[in-house]
Amino acid sequence: MTYIPQSPVAAVQPIANTDTNQNHPLGTIVRAVDPTYGEGEFIYLKGLASTAIGDVVVYDQFAGTTTRGVAGSRGPAAVAMSANLAGQFGWYQVAGAAVVNAGTVAANGNVYWTATPGTVDDATVAGDKVDGARFKTADGTPSVGKAVVQLARPSANANG
Repeated sequence: MTYIPQSPVAAVQPIANTDTNQNHPLGTIVRAVDPTYGEGEFIYLKGLASTAIGDVVVYDQFAGTTTRGVAGSRGPAAVAMSANLAGQFGWYQVAGAAVVNAGTVAANGNVYWTATPGTVDDATVAGDKVDGARFKTADGTPSVGKAVVQLARPSANANG
């Protein structure tokens, strides 16, 4: 994915990059466009150990921190655009078509947390639904262990 920032300002740090320097205020939101996936929105946050590209995280917008989502996670959710580790800073997608780390899923399914940090599935688990997210493809698209999810400022609220 090659998202090119559009607004509110062209990003200094490319969407797919991680950096040990904080290049934007935490919580900054920008729009960017990818030739394959279209327009998306991204929030600038701190990384944490073991974050991989495509991990679904919950975040604290005020502290700018992230946690890889697992069963029982609560709060606003986003998708890591880089392997943004502890002591690093990067972009996380909150709107548009995003490539996520997924279990065995079908297109048009709801998104639920799993026991595997950062990975989501379509298996119904009471209280673990991620509202504002829906699978657009089955697993394997665009690659093994991945699926495309349509995001609309997702959040985990104990719904299911």
